Amino acid sequence: MGKNKLKKFAELENNPLVLQYPFRTIEAGGFPLKGRWRADFFHNDNPIVLELGCGKGEYTVGLARRYPDKNFIGIDIKGARIWSGAKTALNDGMTNVAFVRTSIELLEAFFAPGEVAEIWITFPDPQMKKVNKRLTGTRFMEMYRHVLQPGGMVHLKTDSPFLYTYTTMMAEHNSLEILENTADLYATLPADDPILNIRTHYEQQWLDRGLTIKYFSFRPGTTPALEEPPGADDIAPDTYRSYSRGYIECPQLLDDDANAEK
Repeated sequence: MGKNKLKKFAELENNPLVLQYPFRTIEAGGFPLKGRWRADFFHNDNPIVLELGCGKGEYTVGLARRYPDKNFIGIDIKGARIWSGAKTALNDGMTNVAFVRTSIELLEAFFAPGEVAEIWITFPDPQMKKVNKRLTGTRFMEMYRHVLQPGGMVHLKTDSPFLYTYTTMMAEHNSLEILENTADLYATLPADDPILNIRTHYEQQWLDRGLTIKYFSFRPGTTPALEEPPGADDIAPDTYRSYSRGYIECPQLLDDDANAEK
């Protein structure tokens, strides 16, 4: 392991905004802040918003700056990624931000039923071949239902046509309440919309390559049990992920590469 990563891990251990609880620790004694996040960590009664697979925490920190009346928690398994957002939040003296280093599959070990108001899923791996690992699949959606308060919301931002199509089909098949749905976020919302003003490093790369960003928000409800949508296996895969990012909506890049080889 490189010295830079070791340095980051050491800083994470001493950052009060970062909580690292291995599965063995959770299994042995549980998580002490479960059901107590507002009282014991944030020391307020403001709503809790999660970002799942938060990466470097750009969205977690960006949302926290714009909405000081909400508490934001970024969740990711990669400590070297979390380090960046956690360091920024600590240096800036932010009091409505936290990061948890854990697997998203352990979500219910960290949050009590109804403790969360909103969930953001920003640019996840679409998991085209593994529906059980898909963060907008029904398996994870049932987890979200347990931790979300009644009327709680889920937001998805993605560059993936596959994941966007799947999530739309899943919500429609289960008659979930759809709040907003756009296949081209930056062409649909007004330029001053706060959702547009926060861009992750990878989102900007995709925009620079001509990809459209999709946004989908909905309420997963509480009942009945969710079903996988029929026809999901026939959704066209994201072919651009087999090449350089951007190919699927920038076919001219293929032509440029072909010309370069001649």
